Amino acid sequence: MKSGAPLLFLSVSLLVSGCGIGGEKAGTELDPPKVNYVKEGKSLDKKEKTAKTESTQKRQLFLFDSNGMVVPQVLALPKNDETAKQVLQYLVKDGPVSNMIPNGFQAVLPADTEVLSVNIKKGTATANFSKEFKEYNAKDEMKILQAITFTLTQFDNIKKVKIQIEGKNQNSMPVNNTPVGEGVSRVDGINLENGSVADITNSELVTLYFLAQTQDQTYYVPVTRRVAKEGTDKVTATIEHLIDGPSAESNLLTDFRTDVKLLSTPVVKDGVVTLNFNGAVLDNKEESMIADEVLNSIVLSLTELSEVKKVAIKVDGKSKIFTEKGKELTAPVSRPKEVNTGEF
Repeated sequence: MKSGAPLLFLSVSLLVSGCGIGGEKAGTELDPPKVNYVKEGKSLDKKEKTAKTESTQKRQLFLFDSNGMVVPQVLALPKNDETAKQVLQYLVKDGPVSNMIPNGFQAVLPADTEVLSVNIKKGTATANFSKEFKEYNAKDEMKILQAITFTLTQFDNIKKVKIQIEGKNQNSMPVNNTPVGEGVSRVDGINLENGSVADITNSELVTLYFLAQTQDQTYYVPVTRRVAKEGTDKVTATIEHLIDGPSAESNLLTDFRTDVKLLSTPVVKDGVVTLNFNGAVLDNKEESMIADEVLNSIVLSLTELSEVKKVAIKVDGKSKIFTEKGKELTAPVSRPKEVNTGEF
């Protein structure tokens, strides 16, 4: 696995530190951590699991990881009629999320911040916070706004997010004046990096999913990269930048080989994009097996594009491809509703 960060979380060998040569995965092999959200020494019997499921609902919270990246984590929150307000309450430091948060992660909103209301109108959610919301470091401002935006836009009826403090509209964030304007959306990106683009006016944004690893889990991290247009469609640009891998300073990982290539221009029809790769995309050519991490990164990244809902993969023009579990990909793969759950 190259370093520069699953729909499936299986036992995998992670390789870090270094660049691939001749199509090989680069780096040093690590033992994969197990993903386990039940504390050691404790177990849940069937009745306890059923009761917990009936009284909770899975929600995606965007938190800070140990590298300061904004990362989705799915947690089981108590059932609540005010779901949009609730997910923001679980972003507050020292708040109700404290006993649930995975090791190495932290909440993003300043301690003692109150979520006064969340009003949703015509696809825009206006989040109203108490004055304590202002008590954050300027360097965290953009990522705090991203965490709020991506957490709220998990709901189908929310496309944009606006900010209020004590009922007053904020045209920009209060500490470092990051613009909010008429609302922020996922199109504005997350964990932004400029890449090697010099001409910002002739560029566009793509969101890529790489991997990160802690002692407790392996998880996906979305990174929005500015890429040159140069006449390349966004699907092709996304795949090419996935193959390029994460930036060296990001501490993120990838399982793509360096000699992976698209053999033809991707075709999008009725929300399904069809990709035709060379054999380097396979982890095991004899068994036509694609690594879970490669498949997942492709699907997560491409379904961030508004025109893509599902992904179909071919290798050398053939569609008989298998997952690590030996399941044939007989149909296009959809994006999961939940990312970083420890399961698929």
